[in-house]
Amino acid sequence: MTRIDMTLIHVAAASLNQTPLDWDANAANILSAIRCARQKGVSILCFPEMCITGYGCEDAFQAPGMLRTAEDMLLEILPHTQGMIVALGLPRMYRGGLYNTCCLMTNAEIIGFAAKQNLAGAGVHYEPRWFRAWPNGARGDIECAGNKYPIGDLLFDCGGVKIGFEICEDAWTAKRPGRNLSRAGADILLNPSASHFAFGKQEIRRRLVREGSRSFGVTYVYANLLGNEAGRVIYDGGGLIANGGEIVAEGKRFSFENVQLVTALVDIGRNQKIKKEDSENEGERSPAQCVHVPFEFPRCESTTQGALAAEWEQSTDIKEEEFTRAVSLGLFDYLRKSQSLGCVISLSGGCDSASVATLLAMSVNLGLAELGLDGFIEKLSHIDKLASESDAAGCTRKLLTCVYQATDNSSETTRHAAQQLSAALHATFFEWNINAQVEDYRKCVEQVVQRSLTWASDDLTLQNIQARARAPGVWMLANLQGALLLSTSNRSEAAVGYATMDGDTSGGLAPIAGIDKAFLRRWLVWMENIGPCGFDPIPALAEINRQPPTAELRPPAEGQNDESDLMPYDLLDVVERAAVRDKFMPLEVYQLLKIEFPEYDRRQLETWVIRFFQLWSRNQWKRERYAPSFHLDDENLDPKTWCRFPILSGGFGRELGVLREWIAEHEKN
Repeated sequence: MTRIDMTLIHVAAASLNQTPLDWDANAANILSAIRCARQKGVSILCFPEMCITGYGCEDAFQAPGMLRTAEDMLLEILPHTQGMIVALGLPRMYRGGLYNTCCLMTNAEIIGFAAKQNLAGAGVHYEPRWFRAWPNGARGDIECAGNKYPIGDLLFDCGGVKIGFEICEDAWTAKRPGRNLSRAGADILLNPSASHFAFGKQEIRRRLVREGSRSFGVTYVYANLLGNEAGRVIYDGGGLIANGGEIVAEGKRFSFENVQLVTALVDIGRNQKIKKEDSENEGERSPAQCVHVPFEFPRCESTTQGALAAEWEQSTDIKEEEFTRAVSLGLFDYLRKSQSLGCVISLSGGCDSASVATLLAMSVNLGLAELGLDGFIEKLSHIDKLASESDAAGCTRKLLTCVYQATDNSSETTRHAAQQLSAALHATFFEWNINAQVEDYRKCVEQVVQRSLTWASDDLTLQNIQARARAPGVWMLANLQGALLLSTSNRSEAAVGYATMDGDTSGGLAPIAGIDKAFLRRWLVWMENIGPCGFDPIPALAEINRQPPTAELRPPAEGQNDESDLMPYDLLDVVERAAVRDKFMPLEVYQLLKIEFPEYDRRQLETWVIRFFQLWSRNQWKRERYAPSFHLDDENLDPKTWCRFPILSGGFGRELGVLREWIAEHEKN
């Protein structure tokens, strides 16, 4: 029997794989989640932020027609909320300003609109460009379909249960709206979010949700987007429900499904009792701006344990696991949403291209493991050639084509490594030689400049023409297949411009341009020996992992090595983070390196610091031209959506002078 002081309510958070402005598909996902929630007996269902329009609409938010369509979609969904309380995110215009809102509705009627008070404007987020922040405590009335409804900082009393909102960024600020809502008597806080994936971020979310539940004395329901929504950002889903300061249910992360629902039966009676006792001890609570609506909650007799985090989330290799699953899902969604018929990679036999090929193969393996063969093929139904496949190997062969393009400077080691890895991944493999093309370009230019080009005088030019000569053929193959050409440059190369524009940077998507080379090398060793939870490692990576990183663009006798050209990759990683993320000046970076890398002498460290800052400022134009890349942490170099830097600048001339003077004065020996 139910205890007298117990009020059990079935709540749920939906994770949706939405696409900006894909109205019908977005609505279908929303309705699918509502049907699923109804079957599970859910009374309160929270959807992600901006789930009707998609979060990544960018300047399309400013189009009046887009706002009208968003309202039309809201009204189409409204009749499906009978017997349930549903929270849906969409943009709303109010008194000449656009607001990020969440509509609460029940029994096919709109109750009102909660508005976001704290806008995300750092890193990948750009909300202040489109939205206004709603003032704390303010309330107004807004028209929708000829009727007026309340909008603002509101508390909704639904059948005696008070519901409030913290919309995404609201929960990440020091002055959380939940505190005032709690004091006004909130029983449940809903958090519709569009929180992008970054390494280790889920644990921060868990802490915010737990702490919100505990300190505010509420049931806390957090819903997030899922998948590669708009191209660059990957959302990991992972809805959370907390009660009494504990996570009672957690949704699956990096799901290949369009809809994930996490549910829990929560006891809000205990929270109400505690609030009542606190109110009696502290005096009268401040009055709430409360919107009242009748609602009858079904009677629930016992609590049940909700789903908790997956086994792989307990791994000690959590960064490697997250990287594999995030990029695999990002690639899968990009493939299907761009309507590409597969992917093509120029596989050099080195670390970077091997990483991209491995990730695409893992995308197939992870997708099949979750969706099954029929579900996987159905989600890629635009690719007719998949229909006849019966296993992962066949699907990978149809979706992944790898090409090894040799020159006189290529080694048998890299050719064999590329061939062996392609076979292990079950990719389609081609190889050809581009010496003839390289020589044709060389002879053409030599005739024009009326001299021979030599390695002694034209080193960089002769390196670059090989990389560029590889692009036309692989582009041609991708065009023939209707496939997506994947670029293989990493973030460390982007930082210093160690990449050939229109060569190894060629492609429509740069999956690893947001991750550093030092981590990629560790990840490949992990994939060789351990691999993600539930999947076998890939021993064929051993031949790649044994090689020192090299572009193989100089004659073999010179023994070209990336780290000799630049600096050790683990040190480059530290320099990049200090200079770009932490905004250290050259002298500060040098002093940091002296502490972290005492094995190198001062002249070597000085050379590397100067080299980094000169290459960083000189090569901003390259970063501006990179194909779209995935955001994997909060240190991205993408100038379009994260790290803006002038294409033309002083090149840190004065700051490098300060470094040289300081070293001359303080380190004479």
